[in-house]
Amino acid sequence: MDVLDKYKKAWDNQPEENKKVSKAEIYKMTKRKSSSVVKWILIVGLLEFLVVLSSYLFVDYDENDNFYQEIGLKDFPFYSQMIAFAIAIYFIYKFYLNYKNISVTADTKSLMNQILTTRKTVKTYFIVSLSFLGIFVTIITFIMLAEKIANMTSMELIITVLVFIISLAILLGLLWLFYQLLYGILLRKLNSNYKELAKLEE
Repeated sequence: MDVLDKYKKAWDNQPEENKKVSKAEIYKMTKRKSSSVVKWILIVGLLEFLVVLSSYLFVDYDENDNFYQEIGLKDFPFYSQMIAFAIAIYFIYKFYLNYKNISVTADTKSLMNQILTTRKTVKTYFIVSLSFLGIFVTIITFIMLAEKIANMTSMELIITVLVFIISLAILLGLLWLFYQLLYGILLRKLNSNYKELAKLEE
């Protein structure tokens, strides 16, 4: 049993006039725990961005440029990377704002709202990131297969599209699981804190 559980048990068993003091203590502890969780979400987001950024050190840019020129998408990698960086920087900024806001909440209701906002931000980050990757992979794949697709029979085209959809679904599903592993524990802790605050409001 952690310290917060002990506070809650004591709070439930004490006289009504003392509950206000205990309620304030439970709020303070829950706020500290929530603030710590949101700080870790920010740290994980930053580390994820740095890892992706460092991966560019291992890219053969000449070979990469030649590939995109051959398929007629010379400027595509530049603009797609700019969009990807913009998405990452935007959500890191949102994670920072969530951490800043949750650290200055002054009451239980505000803290609960901020927890919901943080959870929504993280889930939106998942959806936007995976959607962008899905669009990127789809464009590259169909540009590469354009000539072959033009010469396919209807059945071959259907099979190709189905194989692509299944492959893409598996890729995005694995990345979704990765995000759940990376951020899921933190989100579950926030959800637990939200439930404890909801009990205080009852």
